[in-house]
Amino acid sequence: MMLGFNEPEFLSQMASAVALRPQIEELVDRLVDEGFDNLYLVGAGGTYAQMWPYERMARQRSTFDVRAVIAAELIAAGEAALGERSVAVFTSASGTTDDTVRAIEYCKARGVYTIGMTGHPDSPVAQKVDVALITEPKTWPFDPQMLVFMGRLLSRRGEFDGYEKFAAELDGLPRILVDVARQTEPVAERFADDHKDTGYYFLIGGGNLWAYAYLYSMCVLEEMQWLRTTRVHSAEFFHGSLELLEEDTSVIVFQGEDEARPLTDRAVAFAKRVSKDVTVFDTKDYPLEGISPEFRGLLGPLVMDVATGRVSKHLERVRDHSLELRRYYRVMDY
Repeated sequence: MMLGFNEPEFLSQMASAVALRPQIEELVDRLVDEGFDNLYLVGAGGTYAQMWPYERMARQRSTFDVRAVIAAELIAAGEAALGERSVAVFTSASGTTDDTVRAIEYCKARGVYTIGMTGHPDSPVAQKVDVALITEPKTWPFDPQMLVFMGRLLSRRGEFDGYEKFAAELDGLPRILVDVARQTEPVAERFADDHKDTGYYFLIGGGNLWAYAYLYSMCVLEEMQWLRTTRVHSAEFFHGSLELLEEDTSVIVFQGEDEARPLTDRAVAFAKRVSKDVTVFDTKDYPLEGISPEFRGLLGPLVMDVATGRVSKHLERVRDHSLELRRYYRVMDY
């Protein structure tokens, strides 16, 4: 048994995300055929961080203009290229995130074609966008949908060889991810037991896992557990943040299988020279049966989200601090 893990519900949720593939592909094909000039990936907090890997995926493979932007900053600062030839994608687990809802309204007022991903068809996000892609409630994260959306777009532009093979392999994600959770469970339990009284964490990630280092630091350890953190990209680690390391600093590293792996390896090697408490979560340690070697790197954020979900549940246990508890977020006006 995995602590606080409802396997049937998780399988159903992930299956609902994977099942959106035909709808997403049809949507992307129509947009490409009609023509558009740029793509905005709009989020707030964790959903903003979840967009970074897909902006990065586009930058690596494509000349098309794809930008990940913070919802509230988009409204405050604007974007000169945003307009009637733009498409914007929004994600929200609840479908009620205020910054995201306001950003949808901002974009629609400028003629932008809007797409929303959520698990609640009656929510403001789903109701306000031009097209809503609906999963089962509480389905998280949005990576399966974003992998198909971005993969199809790049494929249609001739910038993603093997997309059909990749997309077909994603059908196995529900079971693959349960296996990830199951494999991580004992590791997560030990980690939490060893860090019951740890109040400060130093997080490192690179490539498409830098986004996840940011997300887990801010949206889980800080927001959900009220712990103090420092987060840094592995390529930037040697430009300041390394000075914070001490012998007892708890360092968490998210290591993937993309081009940035050597950068993170370098940071890990140094961190281990200083700290006696370095924990590396490496996607390479998971079989991911059914996923071809050339595609494994793309799944890094999704694999890490599921793996560290086990860590979060065990931190909740040892610290007796509910992951649902908030002091300010959606509690106070701001």
